[in-house]
Amino acid sequence: MSIAGDLIRGHTDAIILARLLRSDSYGYEINKMISNLSSGRFELKEATLYTAFKRLEEAGFIASYWGSSGAGARRRYYAITPAGKEACHQLMLEWKETKEIMDQLLITEE
Repeated sequence: MSIAGDLIRGHTDAIILARLLRSDSYGYEINKMISNLSSGRFELKEATLYTAFKRLEEAGFIASYWGSSGAGARRRYYAITPAGKEACHQLMLEWKETKEIMDQLLITEE
């Protein structure tokens, strides 16, 4: 569904921040969770994901650090900052308002 994908892509920052509200994570894990939660119907392209990480970090909404997995591989982890928590809540309010408007505009019964 390209239309649904286009609509969701416009909310990439909110999706990433919402995932990071739950716990620190790294890119592959976040993208895997997005795919799982959407039942495989949505997945971010790697370039989109890492561009969003860079944008969010430059805005002060997330911070990154190097960590290692149990297998010893180093990964870049991302953590939400207090400013990121505020931004996430604002983005969620905007999404709810957008959804309410769309629900009203798409009513077909009179």
